[in-house]
Amino acid sequence: MKKRLPKFKTDKDVETFLEKDLSDYITEENLSRFTFEFEPKEKVVNLRMSKSLFERVKEAAEERHMPYQRYIRQALENAVKN
Repeated sequence: MKKRLPKFKTDKDVETFLEKDLSDYITEENLSRFTFEFEPKEKVVNLRMSKSLFERVKEAAEERHMPYQRYIRQALENAVKN
């Protein structure tokens, strides 16, 4: 059985933990792709949508383990990608 990650109180606690062997904490099931967002977000957009669409967006974001606003932003980025 794999161990659960402890709760950290300080950055130093995290640094100390990351120096250890993490193989007891990492499994195939808890690994997922993660995209870092380096570009600053400078514009705010208000968007109206139906309640049902909003609920589906939130569910899709939750399935991908991300906040719904990031999910919407990534969907927009993918839509305009060249």
